[in-house]
Amino acid sequence: MKLKTQKRQILAHLENGGSLTTLGAFKQFGCTRLAARVLDLRRDGHPVKSERISINGKHVAKYSI
Repeated sequence: MKLKTQKRQILAHLENGGSLTTLGAFKQFGCTRLAARVLDLRRDGHPVKSERISINGKHVAKYSI
């Protein structure tokens, strides 16, 4: 199932010290709903942090562990 694959890929990326924004998740994993996958990970007990950053004058969320 694609959803589980994306969730696992995102979790592995974050656990290896990476961070993600929505655009990065789309480019790397084809994930169009990063916030939903982060919510899934948090519900599974993973300590995903979010930080609000500015990119080209737009505020976006950057996720990390």
